[in-house]
Amino acid sequence: MAMRQFKAESKKLLDLMINSIYTNREIFLRELISNASDACDKRYFKSLTDTSIGITKDDLHIHIQPDKENRTLTISDNGVGMTKEELEKNLGTIARSGSLDFKTENQSDNIDIIGQFGVGFYSAFMVAGKVTVISRAQGEDTAWKWESKGVEGYTLTETERDEVGTDVILVLKEDTDNENYSEYLDEYTLAGLVKKYSDYIRFPITMYREKSRQKPKPEDAGDDYKPEYETYTELETLNSMVPIWKRNKSEVKEEDYNEFYKSKFMDYSDPLRVITSRTEGTATYTALLFIPGRTPYDYYTKEYEKGLALYASGVMIMEKCADLLPDYFSFVKGVVDSEDLSLNISRETLQKDSQLRLMRNSLEKKIKNELHAMLVNDREKYETFWKAFGRQIKFGIYGDYGMHKDLLADLLLFFSAKEQKYVTLDEYIEKMPEGQKCIYYAAGDDTDRLGKLPNAQLVLSKGYDLLLCTEDVDEFCLQMMRDYKEKEFKNINSGDLGLETEEEKKAAEETATENKDLFEEIKKALNGKIKDVKVNPTLQEHPVTLSSEGGISMEMEKILRKMPNGEDVESTKVLELNPAHPVFAALKAAHEAGDTEKVGRYAELLYDQALLIAGLPLEDPVAYAQLVCGLMS
Repeated sequence: MAMRQFKAESKKLLDLMINSIYTNREIFLRELISNASDACDKRYFKSLTDTSIGITKDDLHIHIQPDKENRTLTISDNGVGMTKEELEKNLGTIARSGSLDFKTENQSDNIDIIGQFGVGFYSAFMVAGKVTVISRAQGEDTAWKWESKGVEGYTLTETERDEVGTDVILVLKEDTDNENYSEYLDEYTLAGLVKKYSDYIRFPITMYREKSRQKPKPEDAGDDYKPEYETYTELETLNSMVPIWKRNKSEVKEEDYNEFYKSKFMDYSDPLRVITSRTEGTATYTALLFIPGRTPYDYYTKEYEKGLALYASGVMIMEKCADLLPDYFSFVKGVVDSEDLSLNISRETLQKDSQLRLMRNSLEKKIKNELHAMLVNDREKYETFWKAFGRQIKFGIYGDYGMHKDLLADLLLFFSAKEQKYVTLDEYIEKMPEGQKCIYYAAGDDTDRLGKLPNAQLVLSKGYDLLLCTEDVDEFCLQMMRDYKEKEFKNINSGDLGLETEEEKKAAEETATENKDLFEEIKKALNGKIKDVKVNPTLQEHPVTLSSEGGISMEMEKILRKMPNGEDVESTKVLELNPAHPVFAALKAAHEAGDTEKVGRYAELLYDQALLIAGLPLEDPVAYAQLVCGLMS
């Protein structure tokens, strides 16, 4: 029996594939089951036009048989089988695929071939030292045996098989310190792999499983009888065959979706929303997506992997396909099943083709629309979602230089100081009094403190609402947006809010001119800590406040300083004084008396007070305490 050689390029490819291409050895079972499923599909398709075949879809099946004693694993099917020529053609040349040829020759909606690359079969050599294929083709009386131990070549001999179909027999490699090949003879492991990768193959995948049961109690057994157990084997179907996402929505109960979600994605709570999507045309796929009800423990860590489980005609290709989700929707869980994906040689990584981009764009729009529908129709659920994942939506607006702000802006929620609840930007604008030109916000880490800021009370006293932004990303998000529906976002601590009357403006200018020397003395005393001193006649009962100029606000300074290499980040600060407050009169009196030391102490005190009001750390808490004690003594 002569050894047949693989072609030279096939040898190299086989060696590369066994040792390099497949990073996850367990997928060999997925590949062999996919091939068996294809064979069943082909036989069923032929039976539709050839009545002599005499087989129905229910007659077709795939069987797995582990044999621990002989270290063999057999995957059998009663599909179409292969002739000698087909074995030579499909298994003798790497990357030849009968499935691909068959699909090309038979363009029909009734046929669905998973395996389009012949290399999938050779993944068997990752776990097997020897592979035997026994196949009898439809319409043939003779069977053929293809046998190989890897790159050195293969033999092809005549043999017998009782019925049409194919057996793939793997002799598993011996275990090593690094690899446990024996696990692929374990019933529990095999059943788990089928459930994981091939649960939705449309033909039953069966295996005999050892089980235990209690023996019948003998009639003459006494009271002290202890139950006895016996083991038996039972043929079990390992796969469900009909994926939940391909059933009509009317046929699936809410608890079915919830249980599928919890078991598939290892969550103990029900999802907030279930999204089903079926599309045909440029992007053909079926999707079943879930919005989780809580934040995964590792969501905001580097360890978190986004992505949807990707299936090609019921066979899992990737457990988490990150390319199907934009980062701002990375919290979405689910599965996508497509019949016309382009797959690369290993089926583990999708080509960056137009089909994938179309699917991603379609899913993005669907998720956005479903989230907005939840916002409009089920506000309580949406607020639960927002508390868990709103931060990610804001990052989505800030990221990519604001490219996605138009898509995501109407999903935003912020806490309203006026209404003491979450509001959308649309709701804020709808309730704006006539004459209000800006959307006002305050950024910090505590809603109670923000509402008590001097400028916050000014904004609220005018009848305007104020968005209280307490997450570190909030101000970055709003600055990236700049405006919403032609209403500019305005930080209440960013200088001129345009809320003074003409009389107040004129009086402030006169006061500033009159006290020019005093302000210069304050600036000198604070030694570069502030850029300027201004008069703010709208501070009401507050003596002082800080505002900032330029692109970095005081809150952004606080956040950026916590980041690596951010120690030197500093906002440009302006000290604003209330000319109607007694403290201002005390400053003027000290200046007019020529008491430069007292002006300096008062300036330091007011600056430190302004820092505390703004929620910023004191540069020298001990010095501040001494200044206060000096006033008291």
